[in-house]
Formats: sequence, structure tokens, C-alpha cells
Amino acid sequence: MDSINANQAEPNHQDLIGEDAVRKIREFVDSTSGCFFCTSDAAGGPGDARPMTALQVDELGNLWFISASDSLKNQELAADPSATLYFQGSAHSEFMHLEGIATVSRDPAKIKELWSFTMKTWFTGGEDDPRITVIKFAPTYGYYWDTKHGKAVASVKMLIGAVIGKTLDDSIEGRLDL
Repeated sequence: MDSINANQAEPNHQDLIGEDAVRKIREFVDSTSGCFFCTSDAAGGPGDARPMTALQVDELGNLWFISASDSLKNQELAADPSATLYFQGSAHSEFMHLEGIATVSRDPAKIKELWSFTMKTWFTGGEDDPRITVIKFAPTYGYYWDTKHGKAVASVKMLIGAVIGKTLDDSIEGRLDL
């Protein structure tokens, strides 16, 4: 049986390196900042996956999060700083998987930069709450799946392809190397 990629009428693979990879990561986070943040447990086995919001992507492609110092996530990162992020924007586009190293700190300047009033729900002491930490996630590898021309064009191509019985997928995928 042929791979779906072999049925494509147009190229659908593009690896991105350096600034192009950072740009793609930033586009994903701007479009859908929610992700599953996955850690390992102290024994090196699978830890937990929890929903988190990436608050910023810096110029090097690092993703920044706010977290509680007493969270299981922070405890697991202290034992093993490797982590994996999974993003999904919609049912048919905007998927990204990132692997990397997470560093937890109490950098007051970064906390102030990332702080928003709604965080007071979790940190009742405000931006000076002693439980606040920042997590810098530095990606070492990633992979993305997206559309080339946006959701509307992808949907029309899928519909036409289904009607005429031909693969007219508008997808694009590739590695993200920073």
C-alpha cells in the first residue's frame, strides 16, 4: 500500500533550521499557546502530562512558562530536566511536537515580564508570591504538521479531493532543528 505522502500531487515536506524553525515555533505558539507539557518521573519512567500555556517564545526559540515551586512538574524537572511538549491547534492543522531541556528558576525580571493579572488565581500573593517560578524550555528537536495555505484552502482541497477521489491534501510537515 502506498504512503499517503506518495499520493501527494505537490511537495509536502519541509525541514526548518535555525531562524526558520524559531519562526515556525513562534507561529504555532501565537496561534495556539496551550500544550501538554510532559515530564519523566524520578525513576526515569513516564511522568505526567499536564496542560500548560506557553507565555513567550524568545529569539532563540526557547518557550517560557510560569509554574508553582511546589508542583509535581517542578519536582520531576529537578530529577530529570528533559521534557516534551505537544501542541494541537485544530482538528486538521497546526500540530507540533518539541523535545528539550527545561530549566526552572525564580528570575524576578522574567516573572515580571511574563506576569498577568489572571495568574493571581494560582499565585494569590501576586507577582511577588514566593511559589512562582519560571520554566525555560529549550527545544533540542521538533516536528510539525500544518497546512501550506491555511485552514480554509485545506478544507476546500480536502472536500474536492473526496469528491473526485484524488489526494488533494494541503499538508506540510517537517523537522524543526534549532
